[in-house]
This record gives sequence, structure tokens and C-alpha cells, in this order.
Amino acid sequence: MIDYRPPYRNAVLAGLGVFLLYVLTLAPSTAMWDASEYIATAHILGIPHPPGNPLFVALARSWSVLLSPLGLPVAVRINLLAATTSAMAAGFYFLVAHRVLWGLLKSEEEDTPGWLPTAGAILAVLLSATAYTVWHQSTVNEKVYTVSVAIIAAVTWLALRWRDRRDDPGSVRYLLWAIYLVALGSTNHLMSVLPLPVLALFVLLVGPGVLLNRTLWTRGVLLGVVGLSFNFFLPIRAAENPVINEGNPTCESLTGAAVAIYTNGQAGCDNLSRVLTRFQYQKPPLTDRQAPFQAQLLNYYQYFEWQWARGLDPSEVPGGPRLPLALLFLFLALWGLWLTWKGDRGAFYYLAGLTVLLSLGLVFYLNFKYGYSLAPEVQDASRHEVRERDYFFLASFGLWGVLAGLGLTGLWRYVAGIFSSPRRFVLAAPVLVLAFVPLGFNWAWASRAGDYATRDWAYDLLMSVEPYGIIFTNGDNDTFPLWYVQEVEGIRKDVTVVVGQYLYTDWYPKQLQELTRPERQRPFLPEQGGGIYQPPENPPSGPIIDLSPEEMDGIRAGTSSREMAIPLGPVVVQYPARTFLDRADQVTLAMIVHSLEERPIYFATPSATLSGLGLEPWSVRQGLAAKLVPRDLEEEQPPEFVQTSPGVGGDWFDVERSLALLEDVYRYRGLTDREVWADRSTLNIPWYFYATAVQLSDAVSRWEEGTEEKIRELREMAEGFYVTAQGGRRAVLPESLPAEGQ
Repeated sequence: MIDYRPPYRNAVLAGLGVFLLYVLTLAPSTAMWDASEYIATAHILGIPHPPGNPLFVALARSWSVLLSPLGLPVAVRINLLAATTSAMAAGFYFLVAHRVLWGLLKSEEEDTPGWLPTAGAILAVLLSATAYTVWHQSTVNEKVYTVSVAIIAAVTWLALRWRDRRDDPGSVRYLLWAIYLVALGSTNHLMSVLPLPVLALFVLLVGPGVLLNRTLWTRGVLLGVVGLSFNFFLPIRAAENPVINEGNPTCESLTGAAVAIYTNGQAGCDNLSRVLTRFQYQKPPLTDRQAPFQAQLLNYYQYFEWQWARGLDPSEVPGGPRLPLALLFLFLALWGLWLTWKGDRGAFYYLAGLTVLLSLGLVFYLNFKYGYSLAPEVQDASRHEVRERDYFFLASFGLWGVLAGLGLTGLWRYVAGIFSSPRRFVLAAPVLVLAFVPLGFNWAWASRAGDYATRDWAYDLLMSVEPYGIIFTNGDNDTFPLWYVQEVEGIRKDVTVVVGQYLYTDWYPKQLQELTRPERQRPFLPEQGGGIYQPPENPPSGPIIDLSPEEMDGIRAGTSSREMAIPLGPVVVQYPARTFLDRADQVTLAMIVHSLEERPIYFATPSATLSGLGLEPWSVRQGLAAKLVPRDLEEEQPPEFVQTSPGVGGDWFDVERSLALLEDVYRYRGLTDREVWADRSTLNIPWYFYATAVQLSDAVSRWEEGTEEKIRELREMAEGFYVTAQGGRRAVLPESLPAEGQ
């Protein structure tokens, strides 16, 4: 047994320091991409997209309830979970770095101060916690990965602690804890499983005798079974039909559920298995590379380069001013591994194995398409990822930061050795400025403080819809924020939000039908009318679609053999023979035809669905949304309906409603005074408002006399959005690639 006393108190203090940094830069609300979905599902104990993440949902809900006496908004509470779990990882990495440096100094007979392992561990934590992706993902709960990163860091510490105490009779408990955390963490995300092969190799190399310990096998299997059992949350909760129930992972029998859970979806209940295996994404086998491996490695290097000085260059592409710093920190990290090899061969086996697995191994396993902002010569946008994917390597970059901290400690010690003064470490201290480079250059880019853009955009879009309306969105990214506003803040729950992408599935149209039946339809609240809406005399009397489950299942994509006439109120939309309509198109039309008399129909703009179904001539813009208003376009239009000039789109606007929305209802916090945006989707938000204000000013100019002052106000508003969007420091992509959300 090695006589090493872990500095747990210092580790806690290091974690608290990281936590404070994340609190200072924490998002006050939701954000684009999955943040809104996870906050909403945690709040209502719903089921997010596959694999369902039951551990996260239950953990975040419990966490939110525990923090509720503080009076913090729900979004802040759950964002604090991301900050807390990342800070926990920092605490464990402090212990890991301290143990490695302690072993290094103990193995050498140099006059090195005993406080150096503590100082070096602080450097490791600082570089790990302020790496761009780690920091950026710790200020809002965009993903569930921070929980998995905390598990990876904890398992790393447990492995080293077991190695030190492996001769103790009870040392096997460290491995049992590691096994349980990995199994339980897999119900959060499979990222938690990544340490398992490294742990197995580590045990074989430093203490294979423990494999003969019967307790390890009997209790280890039992703990694995118990940890995986958390997946039973999915069919149990799905059976209760929560408002958000993605994939509907129901199961008719306990046996079928158990088979699905303990075979990871290879058998058992179909719905549950499809969720556990993420069937809806259907990635190709690893032998079928979606891009050349060298292109995938370049994508990883691109993200690695961001970690150390993201704000030094606004461009996403690698090879600019960040390159020297990236190479420097790579050198420091490799030096850190070399120091580990010198001082603690066993720790080297584990850390080197984990580094390779979380970098090269993960690049191979994830099998990404061409990077979102790379390979502009590849013109087909479908061959690129739809967004930057650096968050998948969150654990990798956190570990590289720890290694760089070890290397920086080695550099500090090397420079100090040049001096003969007793104050040699003080004289060498200027090299430590490197530890603060990520802190300085990443702060503005990782911070989400004061960012309400996504929340206010979602609120504004929902408030564009009349009571009991249906709004068809373009995809999940512009749907999740609406879910957040409805489920977490309780605003405009009467609106039915339809995710166009999900209409291809067999479960989603049925869920929408159930959720909009009169007994489950949520009422319009007059106090949420924004001063422009009043409750209708008669709420909807039925669901938004009247097909039977069998009829919905029978809808398939196809080409019509003859002309089709679809009645929409006073008009009939003609589709010529040989028109191709996919499943989502047909389900959308079925919903519109059935609901048009009782429910206003809206589309988020810009809308691919509107143009794809040929319904654009009958759309009328009301602020950010387009309402479907079937009418004879040859007749005189209502006075408030004005068509804009072709130069700004030629859209029809309900001028009176749009003016009321923009002036009296909408909120614009942070949309005219922000320089750095979290991603291109968020940067698109001021562009949406800019385009709306420009178009509306044109419509007002065609509306009636005496509106010059109103036109000037709208153009000033548009200019404010334009300046923000144009100056937003998000890289301009090559012209051959589409921007997110466009």
C-alpha cells in the first residue's frame, strides 16, 4: 500500500473555485439546440430524444426541487446542474493531478518544495475548466454530457485510488464504485461508458490478481444490473403519456422491458429498443465512413485549436492566430504525459489510454460527416454536419487541459532549475501566465451571462399565434425553445407546436392527436393575450387530426397518379398528377384540412413546409409567424393585409397585428447590444427580427398615408438588429455552405 493522503479539502476548494467561475458566466435562461428540451423534460419528467437520458431527467428534476427554496428560475437551477457537475469533475481531476505530481516528486531526489503538487493540480484544474468547450457547456445545460464528464473524472480517481490501496482487503470497493458509476452513467449517456475499457486494461497491467476476487464479480455484476435498471424509468414514464414523450418508449411487459434494457435494445420491446439504440438517427456502420478519416481528424484538430484561445480569432477554421498556442498547449500536454510516465507508470497507462480513447478512438467511433465549417469544396450540404460538434469531445478537451497543467508544472520546475536562488520558483513564475491564456481569451466566448435571446425569440413566436392555434416549425432546434416557454414558464400552452421532422415517425402524430383531445387540450389564459387576443367563444371541440391509428400508420410517401384537389375553406388547392408528397406532407395536410375551421394555422418563418406544399400564396405574416388565410386572391383584400414589394420578399402582412406584436408584445433582451453569440443559430435570431422589421416597414409604406414616423421607427429598429447581427463575432462560413437555420 502506498502511503499517500489525498488532499480532499483542497479538491473541494478547487471545485468551488471552478463553480464560482461558471456561476459568473451562467446563462440566465435557455439556449438554442437541446438546452430547452432538456430543461423542459427535466421540469415535467418528460422523455427527451433518444436515448431518453432517464438518469439526467430524474437527477435534474430532483436538483431543481432541492434548489426551489432559493427562488431561482427553473432554467437557472438546471443550468446550475451543468456548472455543478463540471465543477465536480474539476475536483476529481485536482486529485488525479495531485497524485501524479506527488508520485513524480517522490520518485526523484530533488530539492523540490512539497507544495508543488498542490500548485500543479491548481494549474491542471484551471486549464481543464477554462478550455473553451468545457466552459461553454458548463454555463447552460445544453447537453447531458457534464454529468458523464463528472463520472469519467470520478472513475479515473477511483482507479488510481484502487491501485494505491490494492493490497488492502477492502480495496475492491473502489473498483465496485467505478463499475456502478459506469453502469448508472450509461442511463445518462453512453459517454459515461468510455472509461470502462481503459479501466479493464489498467487492472490487467497493474493488478490482475484482483480478477480472481469472487467479490468483484458477484457484486460487480449485481451493481451493473442495478445501475442499468434506471432505464426502467423510460417505459414507466412513457406509459403516463407526458406532454413531451419522444419515441414513446412504452413496453407491454416487464420481461420485454428487461430484455430491451439488458441487451441495450438488441431484443425486447420494439419502442423501447428503438429509443435505447437511437434507431431514428440510423448512423451507418463504422466501416462505412461518412467522411475520410483524415477529414474527421482535421475536424477534431479544429476543435482542439479552439480550446486555448477561442477569442483570438473569430474564424472557425484552423490555421490562424490560434495555431501557435494550440501547438504550445499540445506540447505541454504531451510533456505532462511524459512526466506521468517518469513518476507514475501505472497512472500513465490509465491517462494515456483514456487520452487516446477520447481523441482518436472517439473520432473513429463518432464517424462524423465533413465538419460544418470545413471542406468548402464539398458542395453538398447533406455531406456536412448540421452544426459544429465540439461538444461531443467535451471529456477529451477537459482531459487535455489536465495534461497541459501537468506539463506546465514541469515547465515551471524546469525554468526554476535554471536559477540557483532559493526564490527560484518565484523567479520562474512568469511562465504561469500560460495558465491564464484560456481564461482570458475564452471568457467572452464561453460566457452566456445576460443571454435571453433564445427565450425571448421563442416567447415572441408563440405570442404571434392566436388562441388555440397550431404552429408548424421547421425542425427540433426551433421547436425546443417553444417547449421550454410552454412547459417551464407556463406561457401559451394552448398553442399546439408541431415538429415537422417528427411527422415522419409513427408515434408523433398519434401523440399530437391525444394531446389535443378536448379532455387534454390546455386552455387559453386571457392574461397571456398580450392585450391583443381574447378567448374564442368556442374552444376546439376535437383533436387536430381525425384519422385512426391504423390510417396514420398507413400514410406513406408517394407520387399521385392523378390530379388532387385539397379543399381549404373557401379555396381549393390543386396538386397536378405526378406530385410527390412524403409522409410529413400528407400528415400536415390532414391536420390542416381537419383543423382549419376551429384552429388558426401558422408556420414559423421562413417555412420550407409552406413552400413545399404550395401554400405560400395564402400565407399572411403576423410578426414572426405566417398565418394560413385561404381566400380569393383576385378579390379586394382586407385593408390591413398589405403585400410587400418583391425586393423584400413579396410577403403578405397583416400590418395592424404585426405592428401590435412588434411594438407592444415582443421582447428583445440582448438582441441589440451583444457582440459574441453562442452559435450561428442564436446569431440568426437578430437576423430574423431585422428581416421582419424591414419587411414590415415596407408594408407600412404601402398601407396608408401619414405613416412616415412609424416607418422611421421600424427602420431604426431594423438598423439596431442589423448592427448586432452584422457585428456578431461568429465566423462567416464559406459562401458555398448554408448558415444554420437558413
